[in-house]
Amino acid sequence: ERLMIGETVSHYKITTELGAGGMGVVYEAEDLKLKRTVALKFLPAEFTRDSGARKRFVNEARTASALDHHNSCTIHEVDETDDGRVFIVMACYRGETLKERIGRGPLPVDDALDIADQVAAGLARAHSKGIIHRDITPGNIFITEDGVVKLLDFGLARLAGETRLPRSGTAVGTVVYLSPEQAQGGEADESADVWSVGAVLYE
Repeated sequence: ERLMIGETVSHYKITTELGAGGMGVVYEAEDLKLKRTVALKFLPAEFTRDSGARKRFVNEARTASALDHHNSCTIHEVDETDDGRVFIVMACYRGETLKERIGRGPLPVDDALDIADQVAAGLARAHSKGIIHRDITPGNIFITEDGVVKLLDFGLARLAGETRLPRSGTAVGTVVYLSPEQAQGGEADESADVWSVGAVLYE
């Protein structure tokens, strides 16, 4: 269910729809309290109907918000609408995903290595805090207009797994980037993220 442009949720006024995917719909919005532009990601209802999954997600988002690393997307808060729709309030960046960048043609080696280095730096900080991304793909790597890499969607693959696996019995994530243990439906650890970075770097 899409929101209307101009609609206000909590103290955020929706201005534009930025995109949609399996992990939810993202809008650009104005923070009416702090007068800044933010991005709101509304999670699919099936991710958050289970109260236990919702609680674990909020805890993971809270942890991710404390990463405070320039290669991780800044999470301001997690909130929900009056009708129970959960959304994440994030910093809004200008630029493009690595998926979009690759779509225009091959990257120079130096650019590819710079991006991989920044992804590794962001993941190293996350792993030091006990956070596993679980879904490193070109679509979850954002490159700002200044060339700074931001990792998106920490913790969402785990939430998707909790809701989808019992029903479908399949692995969660983008198949070509999944580690072997994830492809078999197993639990991911730091090495799964490293595998996915290798697959992205190869591409």
